Amino acid sequence: MSKTVLIVDDSPTMRQIVAFTLTNAGFTVIEAEHGKDAVSKIAKGPKMDIVVTDLNMPEMDGITLIKELRRLSAFKFTPILMLTTESAVEKKQAGKEAGATGWIVKPFNPEVLLKTIAKVLPM
Repeated sequence: MSKTVLIVDDSPTMRQIVAFTLTNAGFTVIEAEHGKDAVSKIAKGPKMDIVVTDLNMPEMDGITLIKELRRLSAFKFTPILMLTTESAVEKKQAGKEAGATGWIVKPFNPEVLLKTIAKVLPM
């Protein structure tokens, strides 16, 4: 049975690149264009095994999304990776404090994304 990943990014191109990488690796992919869209899809959809989110998005940013998800019992232990252009130590610390499992800086290497997911998501 394949694992389901939620990709949250306001860039359609970035969602497409990440979705292509993960679909080819055998994941079922659900896409959301910002945090509020992600919360809506989570409420309606299947269980998410992992979330990959951008930081800077309209409607609801990635840090706020992580905080919202960590309040839900179903997401208490779900891996959440931040995939963003931000690399500042303060931003990474804010992500960690919110509950991010890992941080990958764009532009990203698909192999690094897959290796990171393999580390945090039991298959």
